[in-house]
Amino acid sequence: MELPINTFKQQLSEKKPQIGLWLAWANPLSTEAIAGCGFDWLLIDGEHATNTLTSTLAQLQAVAPYPVHPVARLVQGDAGLIKQYLDIGVQTLLVPMVESAEQARHLVRATRYPPDGFRGVAGATRATRWGQVTNWIHSANAQVCLLVQVETVAGLAELEAIATTDGVDGVFFGPADLSASMGYPGQLEHQKVKDTILEGIRVVRQANKAPGILTANRALAKEYLDAGCLFVAVGVDTLLLMSAARELAKTFGRGN
Repeated sequence: MELPINTFKQQLSEKKPQIGLWLAWANPLSTEAIAGCGFDWLLIDGEHATNTLTSTLAQLQAVAPYPVHPVARLVQGDAGLIKQYLDIGVQTLLVPMVESAEQARHLVRATRYPPDGFRGVAGATRATRWGQVTNWIHSANAQVCLLVQVETVAGLAELEAIATTDGVDGVFFGPADLSASMGYPGQLEHQKVKDTILEGIRVVRQANKAPGILTANRALAKEYLDAGCLFVAVGVDTLLLMSAARELAKTFGRGN
């Protein structure tokens, strides 16, 4: 049995924009429903949602029949946690709060088997199709896609060094944390925040890596895409449901 190709990583390396959706419901049924809607990638959020290793696994299984790529965001860049997520079959990881090239290098090594890193070796895992993938140990490293989040002023100061780190495939700008770090809490679309992100996109593209972001503002999403963003999440499942539910309630004179 052959190891599945990480098509998301492949598309990013070919500079083809990927449109995604954020998943915060931590529910395999809602995730499966969204998996067939046509997005290129879905982000299973383990930082600000209630997802665990087990609920992430259930959602990986839910999306498996569909042509969409699951990305898992960890709560933090812990090497032990990285090992577990990779072993359940996650090929693309998003790690929050990266502020230095040293931290980025550590994350790269945590996602790679020796001699390129220190990821623990286990032969019979879901990632190996329970030991059925041939030549797993020699092919797994190439299919791992590591995305790091730069979302503080400290991280921005090290952006070029982070982006040029070998093994980092993309840099995601977290507008909520970034705006707060810059002194504009809650002002995700403040002009200075937007200008900073646009400059960050330029720096990451210059490093030949993929910039990414989340924004539910459709016009702003298109602007970031035009500026060179390559993986853009254009909505959040919880917000989509709340928006539709509130609109329906208003239609019948309820809600506010």
